[in-house]
Amino acid sequence: MKQKVKIPVKAFAVIGVLLTLVGIMAFALHSDEKKNSAAVSKLPVVKKDSIASVKAFKQVYTVLMSARCMNCHPSGDVPLQGEDSHLHTMLPKRGVDGKGVYAMKCSNCHQATNTPGLHTPPGNPNWHLPPADMKMIFQGRTPRQLAKQLIDPKQNGHKDLKKLIEHADDGLVLAGWNPGEGRKLPPIGHATFKKAWITWLTTGAYAPNGK
Repeated sequence: MKQKVKIPVKAFAVIGVLLTLVGIMAFALHSDEKKNSAAVSKLPVVKKDSIASVKAFKQVYTVLMSARCMNCHPSGDVPLQGEDSHLHTMLPKRGVDGKGVYAMKCSNCHQATNTPGLHTPPGNPNWHLPPADMKMIFQGRTPRQLAKQLIDPKQNGHKDLKKLIEHADDGLVLAGWNPGEGRKLPPIGHATFKKAWITWLTTGAYAPNGK
């Protein structure tokens, strides 16, 4: 007669725990697959069209070169000011993080909201220049130079296509259309700008010809 092998109760418990762990891992992997699929489905679809792309960027360029954008994207380390984009009269400096140096910080004058009154400091909770290690200069850039700079992750703050599209609704970008009393708005509305920005990016982000 064959002798029955008795399996200790503890062994059953261990097997039960192992099976539970395997189930949890399988569920987690399935969940990750679903998350990854969802993330991929949210990525913008690019359909290349150089003519549409360049045409859209021409609209984008008019906004980026307006005082509302360019004044915070100077070629030097002093922000610009006014509709003629002259050097900021207080001569604040960029600093490592773009928020000023020593006691002269951007937030000293630029509060969370616009200061009431004509030509008073505009405000935003995150007011700053680009940081010193990624200056994102607009001033003096040709359309071609600026387009190539904007899509280069080494120059644009490590932004991929999805993040660039999202940047159109960044708080500081939106502040350009709420500049405070006495200041001109960008040449086109934000909705038109955003549409042109997304069109430029999703049709290939082509840089206009020229230097």
